[in-house]
Amino acid sequence: MDIELTPQDIWLSTLVFVTLDLVVLVPLLLLFRGDVFVRSHISIGLASALFWGVLATTAIIGFWGLYYQYIFPTWMRWLAPLDAVLYALIGLAMWWLCIRLPGSSVLWFILLGGFEGIAEHLMGIYVFRILEKVPWLQGITPFQAVVFSFFEYIFYWALVAGLAFILIKIGSLIAGR
Repeated sequence: MDIELTPQDIWLSTLVFVTLDLVVLVPLLLLFRGDVFVRSHISIGLASALFWGVLATTAIIGFWGLYYQYIFPTWMRWLAPLDAVLYALIGLAMWWLCIRLPGSSVLWFILLGGFEGIAEHLMGIYVFRILEKVPWLQGITPFQAVVFSFFEYIFYWALVAGLAFILIKIGSLIAGR
């Protein structure tokens, strides 16, 4: 494989995610407020499981040869659907913390999602050594990867929050409220 991620590529990708973050975040801050978020634990857990279960399974199985084969044993690819359970728990833990913090709970949820992305990427960098093992990542620094991951995961967790909001609205329509 002859691709290599350059510092310019990672900064441009980060800028793309910052833009996507704003596009998704602004409507969420206007729509998903107050008591609605506080009562959203079921939809947050379900949305986290659905989103991350599909994303992780698609990424791990679809991009095995490009990325995951360098860091995981082959048998682990078939455990990808279990990420739905892991991320449902992470989403619920973040929700629990966010409703206890001052200010906008949904904003806290999305920012915590960015920090969760940093934690995952730090583990990838220093435990799984992705920047050393994955050939096309060898041109970037840990700092670049961590900054990118913050904005990448803000986008992902904003999509989770958006999906949770949609699930709440569907539930209300079904219940006739």
